[in-house]
Amino acid sequence: MKYLFLLLSTITFAQQTQFVDFKSVLGKIAVNPIEKTVSGDVDYDFEVLIAIDTIKIDAQSMEFSNLKLNGKPINFSNTQKQLQIIFPFKKGKNSLTFHYLAKPKQTMYFIGSETNDNQQIWTQGQGKYTSHWFPSFDDGNEKVVFNLNIVYNKDYQVLSNGVLKFKSELNGLSVWQYQMQKPMSSYLLMLAIGKFEKQTQKSNSGIPLEMYYEQKDKSKFEATYRYSKQLFDFLEKEIGVKYPWEIYKQAPVRDFLYAGMENTSATLFSTRYVVDSTGFEDRSYTNVNAHELAHQWFGNLVTAESSKQHWLQEGFATYYALLAEKEIYGEDYFYSKLYESAQQLKFASRTDTIPVLNAKASSLTFYQKGAWALHVLHEAIGKKAFKKAVKCYLKKHSFQTVNTQDFFAEIKKLSHYDLNSFSKVWLEITVFNTQQANALLNKNKAIQILFEVEKLRNKPLLEKEYFFAETLQSDVYFTVKEAIVNQLKEVKFEGKVALLSLALETKNIQVRQAVAATLNEIPENFRTQYETLLDDKSYQTQEIAFYNLWNNFPEQRARYLDKSKDWIGFSDYNLRTLWLSLALSTPNYSINKEQLIDELINYSSSNYEATICQDALEKLLAFNIINDEVLKNLVKATTHHMWQFSKFGRDNIRRLLKNATMRASFERILPNLDESEQFQLNRLLRE
Repeated sequence: MKYLFLLLSTITFAQQTQFVDFKSVLGKIAVNPIEKTVSGDVDYDFEVLIAIDTIKIDAQSMEFSNLKLNGKPINFSNTQKQLQIIFPFKKGKNSLTFHYLAKPKQTMYFIGSETNDNQQIWTQGQGKYTSHWFPSFDDGNEKVVFNLNIVYNKDYQVLSNGVLKFKSELNGLSVWQYQMQKPMSSYLLMLAIGKFEKQTQKSNSGIPLEMYYEQKDKSKFEATYRYSKQLFDFLEKEIGVKYPWEIYKQAPVRDFLYAGMENTSATLFSTRYVVDSTGFEDRSYTNVNAHELAHQWFGNLVTAESSKQHWLQEGFATYYALLAEKEIYGEDYFYSKLYESAQQLKFASRTDTIPVLNAKASSLTFYQKGAWALHVLHEAIGKKAFKKAVKCYLKKHSFQTVNTQDFFAEIKKLSHYDLNSFSKVWLEITVFNTQQANALLNKNKAIQILFEVEKLRNKPLLEKEYFFAETLQSDVYFTVKEAIVNQLKEVKFEGKVALLSLALETKNIQVRQAVAATLNEIPENFRTQYETLLDDKSYQTQEIAFYNLWNNFPEQRARYLDKSKDWIGFSDYNLRTLWLSLALSTPNYSINKEQLIDELINYSSSNYEATICQDALEKLLAFNIINDEVLKNLVKATTHHMWQFSKFGRDNIRRLLKNATMRASFERILPNLDESEQFQLNRLLRE
């Protein structure tokens, strides 16, 4: 009999949304930054639709106590993956209350410390991971109205989904009460804590747009959030459905795992996009901003019912983000980005065997091919029909989960377009339809010229030089000129110097950057022209040009170092760490090299973000500047939540351990490491 019960329970768990509808939840939680825990009291309201003997709430490695069903104590089972309540549930409304304690191994991340006054705590529940910090539902089909009351140090700002209804203070702590009005999937629940400040704007439709930043980045606010209101107003109008939530918040967080994440009503994004006006030229937040905002409709208002349908979120967000950028940057930008993604997809389709409608499709496929499918569909049925279909699709399925056929059903009402053939070509096979894509791209004059440039790729320079010169001097969009410069990379300098000079004379930052990147060996007679790149308003161009000039002209190194000694660059200190590296590598340049070494070692510490630490560690290892502090910072890297940085640490420790002296050094510092660091180093020592 128990075997039958287990089978029935398994079936029930898989189909819980058919039997039980969780309506709302109130979580009264406290976050402990020292213990790195989150705990609190949770109150779920739910309705049993069909009699059932077990309900479950996903909860990873949590402790529970004081469970009550409708005010009465109830027995429960904690599998360390689920909280299970076994009870003869009948149809009707219920409430479930309990206390929980979690020490998340993932999903909630603790950055910095209150001691150093740089604490940040943020969550990233993409997919199904919120159950690591809040008892919830890994199944995106279960949508709930989430409300959180969060207790934390009053000197910090706490962000969560929805509207801040109230904030109270007591004994150095504050309680932030956030409320949502509409249901959402659990993976979109978020929390962010930090020393944030904010500026607020209002959309044309009256939605408050709260934009957060750290005090040290106040001067970067305008460049970071440039076009934010314009993007919001455009998307609301273009999509044709009012923004579905009451407020929209955005905040940059340190060591974020991705470019951005579209939690319901609140986007978190990487601090790499916190830029000044110079940084904006190379690292604009605009596309990420538009993409995550589009997810408020496609992903949050309507959610893909399964991973196989993921393009309904990422394809749509990518599609609408590019339309929003078109509104700002123009048609040439729009078509050049379409061309770029088409090239990537054509190349990838040679080896990629997984189509859009597959849970294992690549990000490139879900995002870019999904977006291309929508551009083609838009072109085929016309703007009016496409916009109306999207509007009907969103309104019909608001706050629900969807599949591709739900979207197609709305298209069929407005058009006789052959959706079966469309689906096979764009969603069910991996071959990229170049012919159809080129037909769309050829509507743009700049792309027509770009196609002409690409046809000449294998031709001798003499056969295309005149055309290239004319094009470089024309007002054609800069990506065409970039393509010309890139074709010159393997041409001998004497043959291309005139064209390179014309490229520099365009005064276009991106075209000039292409010259900087494609010319690693710089003849003396071109030095003066190349040196002008050091003054471009682009940290990326300055980095490339500075290194290439330093490398090519040893006799000029002191002059280049003097010119750049106060450069910092992006928020990841790209120019400063390069300067330190080159200054240390230039004999007789600095009388205080120890001070430079100390600064570089400091950048390798956990006081800085992973990208800065890794860059500094790479340079320290390259110069063989290795002491106990450097080794400790390298071991600390192995415990970092960003897998790329963790792998960097492990790989370099393995390499260093081949040296007996280095192995002895690692063994010497082992007792002074914390528990997690000791575990990682011991494992590497035993390999």
